[in-house]
Amino acid sequence: MKKLALATITATATLALAACGSATDASEDAMADNVEMPADDAMTDTPAPVMDDAASLDAEEVEMDAMEAAETAEAMVNEDVEAAIGDAEAEME
Repeated sequence: MKKLALATITATATLALAACGSATDASEDAMADNVEMPADDAMTDTPAPVMDDAASLDAEEVEMDAMEAAETAEAMVNEDVEAAIGDAEAEME
């Protein structure tokens, strides 16, 4: 009996909340033309992008950066492995 009363109250509350809502369609208010046109207008007077030679790296610098990153990652992994081995040995004692 309690389950039937609970189901009835839930259904009534759901219908009451549904009746309070409004049926306006928000998709008409947010048309793509309203959003995209100001952005296109803002970009009309900007200059074209230019390549900055000082910001670019040559192949040797890229290789050195990659090697340093690999060495750092290897050191971190080795530290984690050593810590895990130490923890396992301590747990076995």
